[in-house]
Amino acid sequence: MSQFTDIVEKKLISYLPKTDNEDIQELVSSMEYSLMAGGKRVRPMLTVEFAKLCGGSEEAAMPFACALEMIHTYSLIHDDLPCMDNDDLRRGKPTNHKVYGEATALLAGNGLLTHAFEVLVSDEAIRLNGYDKCAKAVRVLSECAGVNGMLGGQMIDLESEGKSVDVEHLKVMDNKKTGALMIAAAKLGCISAGATEEQFEAACEYASDIGLAFQIIDDMLDITSTTEELGKPVGSDDENEKSTYAALLGLEECRRLAGELTDKAVSSLGIFGDRAKVLNDFAVYLLNREK
Repeated sequence: MSQFTDIVEKKLISYLPKTDNEDIQELVSSMEYSLMAGGKRVRPMLTVEFAKLCGGSEEAAMPFACALEMIHTYSLIHDDLPCMDNDDLRRGKPTNHKVYGEATALLAGNGLLTHAFEVLVSDEAIRLNGYDKCAKAVRVLSECAGVNGMLGGQMIDLESEGKSVDVEHLKVMDNKKTGALMIAAAKLGCISAGATEEQFEAACEYASDIGLAFQIIDDMLDITSTTEELGKPVGSDDENEKSTYAALLGLEECRRLAGELTDKAVSSLGIFGDRAKVLNDFAVYLLNREK
């Protein structure tokens, strides 16, 4: 993962927009600040690994992987804004609006959102994948990041604050808010590789399961971890009056459920045999993470 992170971060830097205008440079710097603030790079990793698993290449999948990470980063910038979660810390650093101001942070999120689609259909992406695959990638990322995907999940989250909701409600919300971009990651890798329908379905099942497990672990860490370890404020779910898996089920049941989902994710890749070892190990790594 360390090696992959170095590779993807060099590509992310290379894809950032260039400008000679000093006024616009502040916006680009704001975009770069959050895009390069660290993180596990889970979604790009999934895109590239599924591409390789299905017979594609890291090089061809990389534009898709980087575009997805830009979408994810834009969502974090906007999540942290005063009108949303109003957080001061992200990945151990001051949030974007604390450094650049709320207006510039808003534009930085918008900039990453729009630039992601420019990367998906860049000359490099088209040369490596062809027009048809790039068009499919645009549609998949639009759907997964949009109203019926990540954005819809965020809206459900906002509407649920201060209300008592059940576990099924949380699953619907998190399958969109967190799971949609995980599924997008798997789909983009499959598209780049020209995967079969069977491979496509297995990848989506895996991504859906680890996406939900990922959110459950996040809820647990909000209780059990510290701000220093996590790199963002802990206890914010309780402070914002949010129902969580940890609050509804307890830590022991959460751990059991996350383990069950991880086992399902691993089983879903059985069609790939031993070639799926990296992704199987990755699922276990996400289950046992401490931040």
